[in-house]
Amino acid sequence: MALFSHHYDYFLGYALSGGGAKGFAHLGALKVLEKCRLKPDIIVGTSAGALAGVFYADGYHPDEIAELFRKREFREFVEFTIPKTGFLKNRGLHTFLKKNLRATRFEELQIPFCAVVTDWNRASTVIFSNGDDLVDAVVASCSVPIVFSPQHINGVQYVDGGLLKNFPVSVIRKQCKYVIGVNVSLMIPPSVKDNIKTMMERTFSLMSNANTLFDKTYCDILIETGGIEKFSMFDLQNQHTIMEAGYHHAAVKMSENESWKIVKRCHRHDELTKKVRIQFDRFKGG
Repeated sequence: MALFSHHYDYFLGYALSGGGAKGFAHLGALKVLEKCRLKPDIIVGTSAGALAGVFYADGYHPDEIAELFRKREFREFVEFTIPKTGFLKNRGLHTFLKKNLRATRFEELQIPFCAVVTDWNRASTVIFSNGDDLVDAVVASCSVPIVFSPQHINGVQYVDGGLLKNFPVSVIRKQCKYVIGVNVSLMIPPSVKDNIKTMMERTFSLMSNANTLFDKTYCDILIETGGIEKFSMFDLQNQHTIMEAGYHHAAVKMSENESWKIVKRCHRHDELTKKVRIQFDRFKGG
């Protein structure tokens, strides 16, 4: 609640980028932000950022989210299908989310959350932030075209939000006093040996990186996780290494003077908000 910034709906927002398995870096970054005693008033995520973001908004600690994925393999989240609109179905991911999320509706989450998807037919970005399409929206946000079949929601085909908005800072920019953005999807190097998988990954990387340029400029604090570009977007075997990279880069960024100034403003806002709530509760009780 942005109590002392009347023209903002929220004081602090987090924007989490897409990036496949590199999204484990979000968990490391979130651990650092927790150590800075920060709590977002709203979270927006695309693809892997939506996956990390929805669990965090549901009250999971970053280590608990990592534990959900530990020792799992990519094939547990998908099933092969006769290629028509995609090689794989996201049914496993859908089941995984329904089993582990406590909330079934957006409104039941502990922190307001937005999932960014792409309307396949209209070629436009769509934001899901309310109603009972929570699981479907997150699955849609992770549905990389060609690899996965589109996710149908109310008769509409949706695919990965990273196609048009991989780093969704602009989605919440006008609503928030401050936005901390975590971008885990830096340009991957060309593969030494090309095949369909590596060509697809680099193509998607080129597209998603191109549409992040403006959003980077909208961050008050921009955390980018270099050094993990070599990891495949489907790599679930190196989550600890990727998470550690996210932690390291976030720790470096948050130790900068400009970052710490914003952290202290957030602390002051939280303290003032608590005081006002206490006074309001006393007034109601009196």
